[in-house]
Amino acid sequence: MCDEGIMTTRRTFLLGAAAASAALCTKTDVLAEATLETAPLKAFDYSEVTLAPGLAQTQFERTQSVLLEMNEDSMLKPMRTRTGLPAPGPSMGGWYDEIPNDKTPSGGGGFAPGEAFGQWLSALSRGYAITHDARTKEKVERIMVAYEPTLLPAFFKNFRFPAYNYDKSVQALVDAHQFLGSINAFALLDKMTDAAEPWLPPQALDRGDPQRKWRASIGEPTTDDMFMDESYTIAENLYLAADRGAGERYRRMARKYLLNETWFDPLSENKNVLADHHAYSFCNSLSSAMQAWLSDGSRKHFDAASNAFRMITEQSFATGGWGPDERFISPGSGLLYKSLSDTHSGFETPCGSYAHFKLTRKLLQVTRDGRYGDSMERVLYNTVLGAKPLMPDGRSFYYSDYNFNASKVYFHDAWPCCAGTLPLVAADYRILCYFHNDRELFVNLYLPSTVRWTHADGAALTLTQTSNYPIEGRIEFALRASKTASFPIKFRIPEWATKAQSLKTGEELTLSVNGSSVPMQIRNGFATIDRRWKDGDKIVLNLPMLHSHEPIDAEHPDTVALMRGPLALFAITDKGAPTIFHKMSLDFKQLPGRDAWQVASANGPMTLLPFIGIEDQQYTAYVNLAGTIDVER
Repeated sequence: MCDEGIMTTRRTFLLGAAAASAALCTKTDVLAEATLETAPLKAFDYSEVTLAPGLAQTQFERTQSVLLEMNEDSMLKPMRTRTGLPAPGPSMGGWYDEIPNDKTPSGGGGFAPGEAFGQWLSALSRGYAITHDARTKEKVERIMVAYEPTLLPAFFKNFRFPAYNYDKSVQALVDAHQFLGSINAFALLDKMTDAAEPWLPPQALDRGDPQRKWRASIGEPTTDDMFMDESYTIAENLYLAADRGAGERYRRMARKYLLNETWFDPLSENKNVLADHHAYSFCNSLSSAMQAWLSDGSRKHFDAASNAFRMITEQSFATGGWGPDERFISPGSGLLYKSLSDTHSGFETPCGSYAHFKLTRKLLQVTRDGRYGDSMERVLYNTVLGAKPLMPDGRSFYYSDYNFNASKVYFHDAWPCCAGTLPLVAADYRILCYFHNDRELFVNLYLPSTVRWTHADGAALTLTQTSNYPIEGRIEFALRASKTASFPIKFRIPEWATKAQSLKTGEELTLSVNGSSVPMQIRNGFATIDRRWKDGDKIVLNLPMLHSHEPIDAEHPDTVALMRGPLALFAITDKGAPTIFHKMSLDFKQLPGRDAWQVASANGPMTLLPFIGIEDQQYTAYVNLAGTIDVER
């Protein structure tokens, strides 16, 4: 049972004032302003976190399998063709090939030749860091040898996306150096940069007229599909190249590819300039701003990124996704509500989640604020973890559909950009779960997993978590330690859990060690247990699941998403049935033996499923609490 009438908005849910003081010994304090004087938390190495069998690990294994089976000549075909080299092997099709663009509404064949190549190499390198699989390393090394002759200016000349492809290939070579120990990766990076620089703008350019003018100045085509390049995203990987030893050339380049005047400057002054910007790529650019803070100490860029995160959250769906039709919207415009009828392109899922996870990871590391983990888990469970699998023929899941008549479908064209980001997202799940400094361990995501950590005093530690989260709120942890050690473990306590505790919804927010309750002092979204730990200690965290409903926006308070903890629950509808329902109780009943719920409606009992549980059913992401409206598909 839950209290009827519990309603929150995206703003109040993640960014609101302090939750009411919970019962017993639980207390919540809210971070008023990020503390930036302390060193950022560290992410664990890919090899230090092992995911247990489940959706996240399966997605990683499936994407790695697709990449490992790819024909290497086919992967290199666009680069070889554009540079006039022999290009054997079959074409991959879809966006990936170098052919005259066969346009469709979603891009068409030949839209972005070779666009996922760098991301695939990065994902394989990260996969090797996880598995140490010799076959993976050998494949990347073979591809890099064959890739080197294609690093010529001809690849970038008269090309739709020179900065986009350069950016992803910088990432690939930096990752090959970092995770495979490739001794020639930086030499290839220098050669590629020499080839690309004449075809990159002298500084970051926004889409549209700035790119058109730049291309005209160097005699490049200026047709309508030739000014969508993304030079404003590349600073992040250039900073990483410099920080990892590729040379100061890349730091200088990074600084000039920060889109300051029209983007970061106003954002740093808390001016909302998001509207009409391409959602994924401009969210992705915020990781460049965070990297400017991490690498150069630029407070302006930290302010820009943290302000923009808040602005994105204010226009997000209850799932955590954002950017219908790949565009940010104007506050108060009602366009988020309008999208529920007007489009099936609700959230560019693998690409958007990749950008979102990078941004929230960096913000969490810098601020130690659990709100960023709350946002991360929303996107994880309600979007990308429920994506249809990447297929060997290039079929890719692109959009999460939030329409009143919604379904899960593959993208129209093979090998779109999301075919590059999904393998990266799947590899990166493990580096989102835990963070640390020399003394403290932070538990961020409740994915069944094991983390291995050596404490500053030399204790070798292993923490294993098991749960059926987020279907259930009980999470168990088992600690192994080579010797006793004193240090804090910090557990993220989601805002919805503290709200559920304050509302006395029936379940309690509790934390125990070896069966004994531990008083919780919650600060900045984390509860801390600081004690002398010994081998075999057991910890149990119970998060009470809040049932609530969240309006699509302030202008439409009766159009709501049904929530259970971090999960958005989607109403499963029959073909042709009305997809908005009359007044319904929030008395969700879990169906016996199923990860599904039922709720009463004017149309009779409605089955509710989380996004990870939807297959081919038709569903609606939002329902109406005021009346019945029939929406045509």
